[in-house]
Amino acid sequence: MERFDRIFRLHQILESHRYPVPRSVLEEQLECSRATVKRIIEDMRDSLNAPIVYDPAARGYRYDTAQGRMFTLPGLWLDAAELHALAAAHQLLDRLEPGLFDRELAPIKGRIEQLLSAQHASSREIPRRVRILGQATRPAGPWFREIAGALGQRRRLAIRHFHRQRNETSDREVSPQRLVHYRDAWYLDAWCHERDDLRSFGLDAIRHATMLDAPATDLPDAALDAHFADAYGIFAGPADHLALLRFGAQAARWVADQQWHPRQTQHWLADGRLELRIPYGADTELIMDILRYGPDVEVVEPTALRNAVKERLSQAVALYGA
Repeated sequence: MERFDRIFRLHQILESHRYPVPRSVLEEQLECSRATVKRIIEDMRDSLNAPIVYDPAARGYRYDTAQGRMFTLPGLWLDAAELHALAAAHQLLDRLEPGLFDRELAPIKGRIEQLLSAQHASSREIPRRVRILGQATRPAGPWFREIAGALGQRRRLAIRHFHRQRNETSDREVSPQRLVHYRDAWYLDAWCHERDDLRSFGLDAIRHATMLDAPATDLPDAALDAHFADAYGIFAGPADHLALLRFGAQAARWVADQQWHPRQTQHWLADGRLELRIPYGADTELIMDILRYGPDVEVVEPTALRNAVKERLSQAVALYGA
């Protein structure tokens, strides 16, 4: 246990006990010798002005509350594991969207580095030891702060959105509901006042965003979950279809440990193949995932999905000629 961890733990012990704590108990809980316990207590008294006193009658240590106030550790105080976890979380956020929160997180990052340095650790190890690799990453775009601000302040947004499938741009007034990071891309779930319905907008496809004075329309979490979380992937809508996919024995060993949908079910066949049942609404994203497995997966049902995948495979083969 590190020095700072022991200080933090000793404070927790003394703060949580109504009666003086014997030195033998402190030695056991701090996992150290009698001399180390004494040194930590003296360190807290000298450097933190901790009012730790020894009660001869009770033969234990306690905080002196004669002044009528409880002692608290100054500033941000975390143990080594918590500090490293926080530094790792910062690294994760930075890798998800480099530079996006540098200005806001710089003071916190500096404080973390100071605390880690004080306990002879280093936050410089985190970037070297933690790697987060994106694939076909789509940046959040220049309007992230404006969108996040409207989301937090519960204000409407006027956005200009580029629809790639239709190759057209439209102006919308929306009430932001949630920001979602999914498959290396950011999305805004919002109530669209033009369409009078819920819509999901890729932030990289938003060409302009302005926060409006009008308050945002709030929808209950249950309604958002029913619309956005029920169907397969980011393509929202009610999950009114059920796909049955049959994976070959080799691919099945990987697929068996994957979650394609929270309500999926799976069944092993005697020959090592795996049958996976997946609820879905729109089939766009599901088809893309199925095609990744090529000959290692067969769509058993429904017939419409089977035919759609077959058609896509036929079109791919046609590109290569006879």
